[in-house]
Amino acid sequence: MSETHESGSDKPWLRWGKRLLTLFFFIAIPVLLYLQLRNTDWQEVGSALRDYPLWMIAAAFGVALLSYLTYASYDLLGRYYTGHRLPIRQVIPLVFVCYAFNLNLNALVGGVALRFRLYTRLGLDVPTIARVFSLSIITNWLGYLWLAGVVFAAGWVTLPEGWAVGNGGLRLIGLAMIAAAVVYVLACAFSTRRSWTIRNQVIELPSWQLALVQAGVGALNWSLMALLIWLLLPAEAFYPGVLGVLLISSIAGVITHIPAGLGVLEMIFLTLLQDQIPRSSLLAALIGYRAIYFLLPLSIAVVTYLVLEKRAKSMRSTNSQQEAA
Repeated sequence: MSETHESGSDKPWLRWGKRLLTLFFFIAIPVLLYLQLRNTDWQEVGSALRDYPLWMIAAAFGVALLSYLTYASYDLLGRYYTGHRLPIRQVIPLVFVCYAFNLNLNALVGGVALRFRLYTRLGLDVPTIARVFSLSIITNWLGYLWLAGVVFAAGWVTLPEGWAVGNGGLRLIGLAMIAAAVVYVLACAFSTRRSWTIRNQVIELPSWQLALVQAGVGALNWSLMALLIWLLLPAEAFYPGVLGVLLISSIAGVITHIPAGLGVLEMIFLTLLQDQIPRSSLLAALIGYRAIYFLLPLSIAVVTYLVLEKRAKSMRSTNSQQEAA
């Protein structure tokens, strides 16, 4: 009884603490971004956007498509992991919709609510969906740990003076990330306990071979996201540095709970790269990245979602008629 009372009394404090922290970031991020942008020459930014050659725009769209397909493979790994038999042609558009909504809104909408709704409508049971979802999350962040660990430990990102972490601290964080990723793979290979029950859902460790595939696929997706930005930057941009800044901005976006990391991404890129890349070129690349990787896929995802809902409704109607007959 005492344990229940204590956990119940803690929850309101935690809930209000998260709300206040989120409110703080919603106020602080726009203010900091304004301070970064107040002296920007927007005509130069517009000129940089207009100067992109068609081949570069086409290449950026190609990288974005490849990234979305890579993310869709997370759930294809989940299909193999759980053994469910939904056709691949149904899984890929479903994951595309979830990813686009996840990026632009938040993980609860795209990652959880839509995924469970759409999979359920296709006949998948909740425990299987939960296992697919958990494997997808682990794949994403396992790839992040490997990639960020290498980038940070190698010293490819230089932090401004005065940052509390410091460049030495960032390298130590990178080594810790690599260690955490290695521990997961070793657990998958040698752990005698293979399953845990969390909130009435059974989570099972995959094989070590699948864990390595998870790491590779997750790292590939993060690499492609950075590649898109790098393509839109001037030739002097250092790809590993761009990758490192994207990885830092992504985790900052998760911490701040701001949808799409709006403002967070821009502020961190400006802070870390404005001494290496002209501000107008940097802003043009970030605007292009937002348009190609976030906004356009979201508009397509809305239409795709409506089609999936209509198709699922038609399938349920057909099944009901068959059962009645």
